Amino acid sequence: MRRFVAILFVSMLPIACAQMSGQTGSSGGRTAESRDMSLVGFNDLQARSAYQPVIHRQGNRFITYIGHHGGSALNPLTGRTEPNGTSVVDVTDPRSPKYLAHIPGSAAGSGEAGGAQMVRVCDGKELPNGDPAKTYLLRTLGNQGHEILDVSDPANSKRLVTVVSGLTSTHKNWWECDTGIAYIVAYKKEEGWRSRGVKLYDLSEPAKPRFIRDYGLVGQEPGSKIEPVPISLHGPIRVGNRVYFGYGTSGNGILQIVDREKLLKGNPASKTPFAPTAENILYAQIARLDLYPNTGAHTSFPVLGMTVPEFSKMQKGKTADFVVIVNESTQNECREYRQMVFFVDVTDEKKPFPVSNFDVAETSGDFCSRGGRFGAHSSNESFTPIYYKRMIFVTYFNAGVRAVDIRDPYRPKEAGYYIPAITDKTDKRCVKTESGESCKVAIQSNNAEVDDRGFIYVVDRANTGMHILELTGAARSIANFP
Repeated sequence: MRRFVAILFVSMLPIACAQMSGQTGSSGGRTAESRDMSLVGFNDLQARSAYQPVIHRQGNRFITYIGHHGGSALNPLTGRTEPNGTSVVDVTDPRSPKYLAHIPGSAAGSGEAGGAQMVRVCDGKELPNGDPAKTYLLRTLGNQGHEILDVSDPANSKRLVTVVSGLTSTHKNWWECDTGIAYIVAYKKEEGWRSRGVKLYDLSEPAKPRFIRDYGLVGQEPGSKIEPVPISLHGPIRVGNRVYFGYGTSGNGILQIVDREKLLKGNPASKTPFAPTAENILYAQIARLDLYPNTGAHTSFPVLGMTVPEFSKMQKGKTADFVVIVNESTQNECREYRQMVFFVDVTDEKKPFPVSNFDVAETSGDFCSRGGRFGAHSSNESFTPIYYKRMIFVTYFNAGVRAVDIRDPYRPKEAGYYIPAITDKTDKRCVKTESGESCKVAIQSNNAEVDDRGFIYVVDRANTGMHILELTGAARSIANFP
């Protein structure tokens, strides 16, 4: 009998730990909901509103750098209240993540306007002119600028250099570790650009940033009279000699496909190859796809060289290239158009064509009444062979993160999901009603990323923290684990 009790006690330890970390309760509240995905580890990130997680292997350690929205919170490590910036968490053991440091961000503004929401990381040994002994972090600093930090010791970062400052707006950047080229999403109103585009920098030697050029869409450039003005750039992703730019979030979205070599070398037919003119913009642009007015292009994730099983017996079309476009829900309690995921065939790059979509049924969880946002937000951006061309992970705010089987891109389907439990740190979300204001506490899964071990990281916009997940059941068999 004593042996049975001891075995029972040991078997209950994971449940007890989950209860202590606030991962239990009732449906849509204090109990996580899942199918073929399970919780591995959790950290509350000091109850800061989180945006972008990046997982980076540093030596024999795995470190997660998490960019935060604006606001402030107590840092127990220093005993001071600090403006939200960047959380640094050691996830070498994903079952026991260790919070190493918080790097304060901008105190100017809250939400999208403050903090340091976007992060990218490169090792000096990969950068052409980096210090092989160092690791570098590129991040936004509120809406004012982008900066580089030395994070060789993740627990003790050092500010290295400001890449650009005095900006009006920033957002998601991209950094090529193999070349050092950085795509700095930025807008400085006094420079004449009409909405947010990209500034290209050579950061191959991080301490000495070298500006290359500004770029965007025809209609954004200074002096243009085109109306309406194209919506702001949200973020780029580069693969090979192509850069995929996504403009807009929940409306008037645009996918722009650009020839990277032409972008970096400029238009040889122009006296000023990098001048912000319509001619120079179009020289590097391969294609532009204007989306439906009520959809955006928050994330434009290229999935190239797909083998389509359904077409295996066809003489033509057995392989194809796609861009997965994820829109962003921006309004609480479904007070907008539904935002979802679209698959665009870019096999003929000059004629991109939408072929399918993915969405989560509202009735599957009564999500419009749970509070907060419901709808798509972003996908992972990692190219790890464990998941690439097989599965993507899309956050859906109060519907958590969705594992999507994309092996047949014309018929994407859900393979699993995980909706974290709310905790005592989860913040409320409010809407205006005829009688005043109605507020509800709801999970707001914001961004997701994966690492080269196959773990999935989901961070929460409503201050809940970071959940580390793994696939189970039938979903795990879809992945390409070593």
